[in-house]
Amino acid sequence: MTLIDRIDARHYLIPLPQMLEDSTHGQMTGFEVVTCQVTDSDGASGVGYTFTCGVNGGAIHDILRREMGPAVLGRDPGLIEAIWKDLWWRFHYGGRGGPTVLALSALDMALWDLKAIRAGLPLWRLLGGYDPLVPCYAGGIDLHLSPDALVDQTHENIAKGHRAIKMKVGRARLSEDVARMEALRAAFGPDMPLMADANMKFTVDGAIRAARAFQPFDLTWFEEPIPPDDPAGHRRVLTEGGIPIASGENLRSLWEFRTAIEGGVTFPEPDVTNCGGVTPFIKIARLAEAYHLPVTSHGAHDITVQLLAACPNRSYLEAHGFGLENYIETPLVIENGHAIAPERPGHGVVFDWDKLDTLKV
Repeated sequence: MTLIDRIDARHYLIPLPQMLEDSTHGQMTGFEVVTCQVTDSDGASGVGYTFTCGVNGGAIHDILRREMGPAVLGRDPGLIEAIWKDLWWRFHYGGRGGPTVLALSALDMALWDLKAIRAGLPLWRLLGGYDPLVPCYAGGIDLHLSPDALVDQTHENIAKGHRAIKMKVGRARLSEDVARMEALRAAFGPDMPLMADANMKFTVDGAIRAARAFQPFDLTWFEEPIPPDDPAGHRRVLTEGGIPIASGENLRSLWEFRTAIEGGVTFPEPDVTNCGGVTPFIKIARLAEAYHLPVTSHGAHDITVQLLAACPNRSYLEAHGFGLENYIETPLVIENGHAIAPERPGHGVVFDWDKLDTLKV
């Protein structure tokens, strides 16, 4: 029987080509990637990874290297559900959420990559398969941009194949957010799908006020208007603000998503790198389907295209501002508003380790 033979965890700090900014994380000049490579006793390997906004990657790396990796050595790598459940409860008391779940996400992703590679299938087909052409949008981290600069950035994204745009909101004055929306609608018309992301900036009353101001711009959704821990607040923002709500990038379990959905989140938005991995991501998507809700995604677009390609209730894939295109063999392909899930075995993300290792922490 094939067993897990080695776990290799690495920690990188990747500089951004330009400074990015949102309403709560502030200015970002780089992001961290923590990778996890699982090798079995036959020599086959799978790779997983997770992100941070530039801090706390050391804790994630240490959990993988020192505790979580050794805990799965000698296990059957095909029993992913069993491994996931054992690790969830082993680390639960000291780490329900936070770095522990990000570490688990990377390990779980690596196990699914290995499973798909050994099966000779792309991950989206192994997970059931639905449609490799996944609607996507350009997720800008652009709060600092003027209206004219935001329009210029959108022209660039449309030239790259995008047909839907997400912008940041949460500037010091609500009128500034409105002016930026007005500029996009004036430049690109009323029919371009447009989302707004507040990154938890507002109070409930402030979010309702903002949503009412945004109503003339026909937003697809208002993302993270308030912190995710307030389901009653989300229900008020939805009903009194009148715009669908997306949220979930800061939720860390299937159970938290159930609470969020029951509280009024209409576009559940898991991030495979921080919700616990592929295993819970697919369960979250199925949970949303049971509520007749579309599922979207946050970040890690190079692998998440595989997951949404397996979901009949997918809405949009986020093509995130933190991209790995300069450090992987085959970057995400976007054509006419759709990301294309590749047919190669595994999740398709193959790192350029030599290039990455120049940025190793």
